[in-house]
Amino acid sequence: MKKYNTLLFDLDGTLTDSAPGIINCVRYALSEMGVEEPKDIMRFVGPPLCESFPSFCGFDKEQTETAIKIYRSRYSVTGLFENNVYEGIPEMLERLKKGGKRLLVATSKPEEFSVRILDKFGLSEYFEIIGGAATDGSRDTKHDVLVYLLERAGITDTSDVLMIGDRMHDIIGAHSLNISCMSVLWGYGDTDEFNKYGTDYIVSEPSELADLLLS
Repeated sequence: MKKYNTLLFDLDGTLTDSAPGIINCVRYALSEMGVEEPKDIMRFVGPPLCESFPSFCGFDKEQTETAIKIYRSRYSVTGLFENNVYEGIPEMLERLKKGGKRLLVATSKPEEFSVRILDKFGLSEYFEIIGGAATDGSRDTKHDVLVYLLERAGITDTSDVLMIGDRMHDIIGAHSLNISCMSVLWGYGDTDEFNKYGTDYIVSEPSELADLLLS
């Protein structure tokens, strides 16, 4: 395995188990709009909402904007804290930080919510920059977030940069910018998904991730 000095972490499904809050807020939005819940609602965990509502509910642009607004009205108060840090994450981050790695967050969750979540769980101290989506919709795909984050961090050479996430969106976004991707099995994706989209590495435990990157 090559050496990576800059590590970009996804948030949902990688650092924290955010599924309860996301699903509760999706259900709230659909209920308020009088829309029946789609099958396999867990599909909402991972992709940006601007993609999920049209794909899984058939919403047009106006309906999607309404659903996101209702979703965020609950998420901003309650949903973002219906969330838990995965076991072993603080220890992993501590090891990587002490090992001289540069740690940043790259998430499709709105940046303001991401900062509040990481602050609440005491994880913000490990990250140089927390980069997320913009609430006005101008930056919501993983590709857009990564472009924004690399610019903020002053990174022009991505040869030693590694994206770490749990879904295909992390792989697609990273590879679109010639960034390697490591996929984690404790989140919401699985080996079939990771292999289908050509991830570079797969790990099953936070301790394994730290072992590999510090070896």
